[in-house]
Amino acid sequence: MTDPQKTAQNQGLPPERPAHPVTDEEYQKIVALLGREPNTTELAIFSAMWSEHCSYKSSKVHLKRFPTQGEHVLHGPGENAGVVDIGGGWVAAFKIESHNHPSFIEPYQGAATGVGGILRDIFTMGARPVALLNSLRFGPLEVPKNRYLFERVIAGIAGYGNCMGVPTVGGEIYFNEIYSKNPLVNVFCLGIAKKEEIVTAAAGGVGNPVIYVGSKTGRDGIHGATMASAELGQSEEKRHTVQVGDPFTEKLLLEACLEVMQTGCVVGIQDMGAAGLTSSSSEMAHRGGTGIEIDVSKVPSREPGMTPEEFMISESQERMLLVAKKGREAEVEAIFKKWDLDMAVIGKVTEDRLLTIKNRDEIVAQIPVSALTSEAPVYERPMATPKFQELVQSLNIESIQEPKSYSEALRTLLGSPSLASKEWVYRQYDHMVQTNTVVGPGGGDAAVIRIKGTDRALAISVDGNSTYCLLNPYYGGAIAVAEAARNLVCVGAKPIALTDCLNFGNPERPEVMWSFALCVEGMSEACDQFKIPVVSGNVSLYNETRGLGIYPTPVVGVLGLIEGMKTPLTAGFKEPNEVIVLIGETLEELGGSEYLKVLHSQERGYPPILHFEKEKGVQKVVLTAAREGILSSAHDCSEGGLAVALAESCILSPTSMGAMIALDAGTIRPDAYLFGESQSRILVSVPERSLSRLQALIAEAGVGHSVLGTTGGGSLDIRLEGKEQAIHLSVSEMKEAYSRGLAKYFD
Repeated sequence: MTDPQKTAQNQGLPPERPAHPVTDEEYQKIVALLGREPNTTELAIFSAMWSEHCSYKSSKVHLKRFPTQGEHVLHGPGENAGVVDIGGGWVAAFKIESHNHPSFIEPYQGAATGVGGILRDIFTMGARPVALLNSLRFGPLEVPKNRYLFERVIAGIAGYGNCMGVPTVGGEIYFNEIYSKNPLVNVFCLGIAKKEEIVTAAAGGVGNPVIYVGSKTGRDGIHGATMASAELGQSEEKRHTVQVGDPFTEKLLLEACLEVMQTGCVVGIQDMGAAGLTSSSSEMAHRGGTGIEIDVSKVPSREPGMTPEEFMISESQERMLLVAKKGREAEVEAIFKKWDLDMAVIGKVTEDRLLTIKNRDEIVAQIPVSALTSEAPVYERPMATPKFQELVQSLNIESIQEPKSYSEALRTLLGSPSLASKEWVYRQYDHMVQTNTVVGPGGGDAAVIRIKGTDRALAISVDGNSTYCLLNPYYGGAIAVAEAARNLVCVGAKPIALTDCLNFGNPERPEVMWSFALCVEGMSEACDQFKIPVVSGNVSLYNETRGLGIYPTPVVGVLGLIEGMKTPLTAGFKEPNEVIVLIGETLEELGGSEYLKVLHSQERGYPPILHFEKEKGVQKVVLTAAREGILSSAHDCSEGGLAVALAESCILSPTSMGAMIALDAGTIRPDAYLFGESQSRILVSVPERSLSRLQALIAEAGVGHSVLGTTGGGSLDIRLEGKEQAIHLSVSEMKEAYSRGLAKYFD
């Protein structure tokens, strides 16, 4: 072996490369695990695998709270993606991942390779990707740099997904100054397969060949995992850490991988994602209880003079590592040759439980697999309530002036970029490719994908509210789960499983870990209450630049199942003279609302309270009513409150249907009644003949409701009892504000 270095600081690396970021304590632990000092290649491997991005060393103790078992769960956390049984011999594989830092440094490639990575996580399980969604956060679009980042990220998502032939069917986008230096790009992918086609990522069978397939390896993406585990500094300095994607090669890789899995010769397979060959080899060996020996001189390369270290931590895209049954290498080679992809036998499975890296005949690194995986550091970081917490939770509602014109207040909210139509974005996505999209962007509260040849469909929603999490992390986390589930029942789907992407600041700051722990606690409690297991996920920490961190931003993606699907339920009003009913109760809750943020420039107060029993009751009513076919429309009442929900149901109506509404706010302030964001509320329209059945379901569930008015006409008219007309806007006026709110920045 090469001579070990004496310290972590003196590594003999090229001057343009950063030192491997392990702490002094971690370095001493490495020495203890090896029984000697590591050489430069070994230290590179340790620093990648022990990075926050790969090891989850700061979050692991909290993630144990999540429920991971359930009726539908086949594979939970620990695999490349979660897998659930959806009946009829079919399974769904899904996951959400972040590509935050790369998307700030190089927005097009950062976003594009985020899409590529999550696609590989799905088809490495043997599932064909059928849908993409995304959850995005950016700074205000008035700032040119933010517009540039936003435009290029959208182009990257569209460019990769469209070329792959996978529809982007939904998502969410929010804007806030706090994300100007730390935009968030979270990408969700769903795939389907027959149950017997699922393949896992374990390296089994001593002597079986370890095979490299896909694109050649270059120097792009080196130190990508460690870059994503530190605060951002100068973006130009880190441009070399961003991977470069090629969706056309990935399309070939997808087809080749799915074909080779059909032969039965694949024992295990894993994407070379973060930390590249290092993570794929060590994690596969860990799952299989084996070792792996690799000769880097056999790795296909596209750059001359690459060192063993560079081969091991390169994050070049469109590459997979697989273990095949011994003697069937020729079958693998023939398939990948047909698809014009590289294939090379670069090693073998061993019984010694060591990761052994050779360069021809020389052993350049040898590390126990457990040292890189199960024995990696786990930290219980200090936690402390932020000093500002009491201040941001305080809100003197008497100091908030009511709008002079409620019509103008509603128009302003509809035109704010976070609430406005995202058509400018989703028109760039191909959301109909594969012809499975039943409800796509802008249609309903969740996307719906049919499973051809069956009467089943899958619904997907991603959700998160960072303002709520800032003001009260527990309720913010719980509401993220509740709202995503609520969105699913609004299209008639039963929530069955969840994936999450937890975006936070520097975990070494106690107030960040305080909010992280409480968000996880709230999410876990909600998952327990709603019986929605967490089957996969991702943690993205160090979303800070020069000490300024993001708001706590947990994002959840929930999968729902529709059995016996007929006409899908959507958000827009359908027919005139139908009854509009609000299921749930409205309270005087303005804290954390878009109304406060947009019209009063305040992000403070206490967020709305989530009562689990009420939420379960409301969801049960709507899901049952949807299955019985008595609802014409259903729409979650969330950001912007009741007035925005009513306006959106008019705007999304196929016939631009208006509504005539009469409200009795009682003792609640009119602005709180119209724009407050009380939880556990769903707005529905129903034919008059079905109203009694709906009210019977409501009574049975023991939840509140209000009959608000009827559909019809070409305007939204809202009257408050005892007051003059509160809101009168034509549907065309609302559409104009709604459609231009985001698009106007890109004229």
